[in-house]
Amino acid sequence: MGKPESWKTWEGQLVEGKFSLLQLLGGTEHSAVFLTELPGQKSQKVAIKLIELQGEDAVQRIAELRTAARLSHPHLIRLFEAGRCVLDGTPLIYAVMEYAEEDLSQILPQRPLSAAEVSELLPPLLDAISYLHGLGFLHGRIKPSNVLAVGDQLKLSSDQVTAQPAEPSETRRRSDVYDAPETAAGILTPASDVWSVGVTLVAAITQNVTLAEDTAVGNPSLPETIPEPYRGIVRECLQLDPKRRASLEQIRARLQPPARSVPHRAEPLPVPPRSINRWPWLAGALVLLVVVLVGLGIVLSRGKNTSVQNSDATPQPATQAALPTSPAREPVAAPNENTAASDGAVTHQVLPEISQSARNTITGTIKVTVRVEVDSSGKVKSAKLKTAGPSRYFAGKALAAAQHWEFAPPTKDGQPTTSAWLLQFHFRRSSIQASSQRLAR
Repeated sequence: MGKPESWKTWEGQLVEGKFSLLQLLGGTEHSAVFLTELPGQKSQKVAIKLIELQGEDAVQRIAELRTAARLSHPHLIRLFEAGRCVLDGTPLIYAVMEYAEEDLSQILPQRPLSAAEVSELLPPLLDAISYLHGLGFLHGRIKPSNVLAVGDQLKLSSDQVTAQPAEPSETRRRSDVYDAPETAAGILTPASDVWSVGVTLVAAITQNVTLAEDTAVGNPSLPETIPEPYRGIVRECLQLDPKRRASLEQIRARLQPPARSVPHRAEPLPVPPRSINRWPWLAGALVLLVVVLVGLGIVLSRGKNTSVQNSDATPQPATQAALPTSPAREPVAAPNENTAASDGAVTHQVLPEISQSARNTITGTIKVTVRVEVDSSGKVKSAKLKTAGPSRYFAGKALAAAQHWEFAPPTKDGQPTTSAWLLQFHFRRSSIQASSQRLAR
């Protein structure tokens, strides 16, 4: 009996006395995935992956899995736990992760993806990879079987994530066309993930990943059936020289122009030139101008009298407006726009940069509160989460944005002094808003 068949016999067994192997979902010669449940949460189905590994390799792999479990992104499969176990005398390591109902490799044998489906696939895929690369990690195994669906969300597997090596590894990794050519020499870089994205696109569009070499340039030749802009994206991903491959930002740029939520406004039709008698219009404009000037004089006169009569009145606080949803850095008023300069004020705010695909994962409103300590020059010297909310990803984005806020420092005895503020971020599908509150010392 071969290994994949023997995995089936493990159904019903317990891993570490707490994870019951309910159903075999799939397997290879060296690993198997079962349906299981989190202890104490019988209604939450999760997956457990068993990998035949031992010795130093097992120690290193468990360390990588536990590091990946600390990552949090809406388009990465969540890892809950990793460890070692023995079943029927076989030493194994295990990883408990979010359960995905389907993966891309199950769809492609039946049909290719449409252009619209490819357009929906790329942004979340690129977001997840960009997140990993930004933290110094690589995926290393991007292929259809690792592009998964959890509910209506597309997610990339995370159990293969590894730190980018400082130098070539002695381990030769290339096993199929999805692995970049340089991985055969133990070289793994962010450009290697870009190659894998290119081959995954070829598979998604053509159902075929047989890449013939273009003898004229040395790079793989592409099937004629790949339409633009995907043909250009694939061509730039599948450069044999890693340095010549497209960056993730360049791939995003090729997807432009972005989809519009409203149709373009129709251009006005040109008006044919005609002769116009302008004298009546000019006379009317002059009369209107005189009326406006007289009215303005009356208003200014009344305003002056009013200001004298109410010179002892206390200014009323202005109503705080919602901050703009653009991630650009813009000047904003403090919660009370009439607060005296001695009390301090927000002079610049920065909203978290969240892609629309990540915002689409939000249900309702995610609230994150950050406490910032501000020095006497108005710069944030430290920031920490006061209320993290349900998502580590959005909390991390809020914390990073808060560190770039700037303030007009409060004064004491005529000298600028330090201050502390609470910054609250509200994440919704349609917008990102923020508000601020100065803390009393």
